[in-house]
Amino acid sequence: MTQLELAKKGKVSALMRKIAKIEGLSPEKIRKGVALGTIVIPANKTRYNLKKPCGIGAGLQTKVNANVGTSLDCAKIADEIKKTKISITAGADTVMDLSTGGNLAKIRTRLLESSTVPFGTVPIYEAVVGIVKKQRPISSMSEDDILKVLEQQAKDGVDFFTIHCGVTLESLKRLKRQSRIVDIVSRGGAFLAEWMLRNKKENPLYENFKEVLKIARKYDVTLSLGDGMRPGCVLDATDRSQIQELILLGELANKATQWGVQTIIEGPGHVPLDQIAANITLQKKLCQGRPFYVLGPLVTDIAPGYDHITASIGAAIAAASGADFLCYVTASEHLRLPTIDDVREGVIASRIAAHAADIAKGVKKAIDWDKNISLARKKRNWKKQLKLAIDPQRAKRLRNTSRPHPLDTCTMCSKLCSIKLMEEYF
Repeated sequence: MTQLELAKKGKVSALMRKIAKIEGLSPEKIRKGVALGTIVIPANKTRYNLKKPCGIGAGLQTKVNANVGTSLDCAKIADEIKKTKISITAGADTVMDLSTGGNLAKIRTRLLESSTVPFGTVPIYEAVVGIVKKQRPISSMSEDDILKVLEQQAKDGVDFFTIHCGVTLESLKRLKRQSRIVDIVSRGGAFLAEWMLRNKKENPLYENFKEVLKIARKYDVTLSLGDGMRPGCVLDATDRSQIQELILLGELANKATQWGVQTIIEGPGHVPLDQIAANITLQKKLCQGRPFYVLGPLVTDIAPGYDHITASIGAAIAAASGADFLCYVTASEHLRLPTIDDVREGVIASRIAAHAADIAKGVKKAIDWDKNISLARKKRNWKKQLKLAIDPQRAKRLRNTSRPHPLDTCTMCSKLCSIKLMEEYF
């Protein structure tokens, strides 16, 4: 049985107990959340090296995903393995392989071996790349080509899939009628739109959703229902195409629940500050409180090279408003494939946003963390402060490169430290 099926029958699995311990909650609370669909635990039945499972959803700490993977221009497996490992070291809760270049099956296997956290993919990428390598048009891809990739990836141990099943012929018509500045920025969404428009047929993932569910249920793969119609700039946010897809994803999520398959709902990537909370409210209402996974969102489009910052601003607001799962964005977004350093910095930026949101949500573990580092700061216990920092490595380096190097205070205030001056009075 899947985790969802166990939860519905009132059974607490070993995984649910483990998540409860990590979160500091009761196993029954986790079970109830899984049964309701407001909590998911991505864990393929065949995974042998999932040492750090995580729960995603209501009442839990906000989780962060890191994307890795090759492209047609850069297909070095060794680099992506390093990115996977550094993501996990930096605190990413999950990793996704978005590879489109090189031997995708080999890359996925190697990255899975390197990942001790839940591992996700976008199967349509491999299906399309397989067709392109044969020098055939995307439109020649068959439904069986797609389903075979899903089956193989599930068999390999992938814990969650992004499935762009909400891009339909009707949504494409609506998009064309309303017009956008940037039409479709989702790569998976664009692949499927190309296939649909060329063949004049419905989305094969939507038409064959039952077959997708059979595969997901067999291996207990969590489905992340992808937002192929997400806005690609802030001026396109919260339009009809985006919301129509969201409504459809909520309906498909209900169908998945009936099959015992866990689901996550993916959300927009570019949203102005004043629309973020409303987007979260809409998703939670239309999708019955299921976990919401957002890319950022980026709150402005004018900061190439700093998009880890524009994304973390939006991510903090989104998570504080109820989003459960943040996809990191690196400084390289829109510019190039990220480097190892970009990946590490992107994870830390997203984790800061997630933690800030958890404080706003009243998550005890988050509040305690801030309290403890503040007490250490008051006592000027530098060793403890550095240990409790979200990025101890960077904090320690900055502290140690201070010249002069005061033992009790820092060079910002030196002996005029406000905390030290007040110590004897309070």
